[in-house]
Amino acid sequence: MMDLTILRQPWSAPAIPENIPHGDMPGDKVVISEGHIAKANTVFPVLLEQLASVLAGNPAQRAVIAVCGGSGVGKSETASLLSYYLNQMGVGSYTMSGDNYPHRIPRDNDAERLRVFRAGGLRGLVAAGCCTQEICQTLRALWEADTDAEPEKVLEYPWLAVYQKAGRRSLNGYLGTTNEIDFDEVSGIIARFKQGADTLMLKRMGRETTVLWYDEVDVRDTQVLIIEWTHGNSDFIEGVDIPILLNSTPAETLAHRRARNRDGKPDSAFITMVLDLEQKKLEAQAHKAKIILSKSGELLTYSAYRRLMAAE
Repeated sequence: MMDLTILRQPWSAPAIPENIPHGDMPGDKVVISEGHIAKANTVFPVLLEQLASVLAGNPAQRAVIAVCGGSGVGKSETASLLSYYLNQMGVGSYTMSGDNYPHRIPRDNDAERLRVFRAGGLRGLVAAGCCTQEICQTLRALWEADTDAEPEKVLEYPWLAVYQKAGRRSLNGYLGTTNEIDFDEVSGIIARFKQGADTLMLKRMGRETTVLWYDEVDVRDTQVLIIEWTHGNSDFIEGVDIPILLNSTPAETLAHRRARNRDGKPDSAFITMVLDLEQKKLEAQAHKAKIILSKSGELLTYSAYRRLMAAE
């Protein structure tokens, strides 16, 4: 068994080599910046304090950490750094990407999200009694132009408000739920790990239906499983010991998306809707987070987090 006193020893951040191990999503690119290192250095001492008691309470001396947050907040990078720090201390750690566990590959899942939104919106028009032939023809044109989720289109087509509201409600019932993601598989992996399994069969999902397989991962010397994932603090997951929320306000998320956009075009209204709905789910789950870090790298209490989000 591991000597848990090493978790309570004074810690100083090690030097970060050019390449460190990261999550297991095929093709995932992780670029560590000074900002990511600063965030990880802030989180890690607090994490160590909580980790010691979690490991002591598990018969196999194992713990599961989830690093969650919205788009562009640095989940992959921060999780990779935390895992690297633990391994450097002699605490075996493995980083698992939750993005391997939707029911569909990214392309097909994006298409299903759009289908769910449009089918829900159309049903909303039917329920409101305004699904005329003329409206359906106009709607098909908006679909072809990919502009049916744009809020400003409501000024031109008032009935579109009914469509968008119903579609958003339908989309919300899909995003981050068991309809989209195999949470049972993730919970099963967590359970086997915490029960002391020597190996785990972990899924690998690429961007084509033919790029899908499982790797047998040796975890005999692994005490900590870190899951980096938007949905890592979901109510549908069982067994996460320490959820870490890397927070980003809607304004910060928007600024990040604009900064990383290579062709100078803003994200579509539909993608904006998806990110907004995901943000609201993160907010609803935030009370369960054991550690909350702001976009600027400041540790937040849940009360401070609520005040920050209410100010937006």
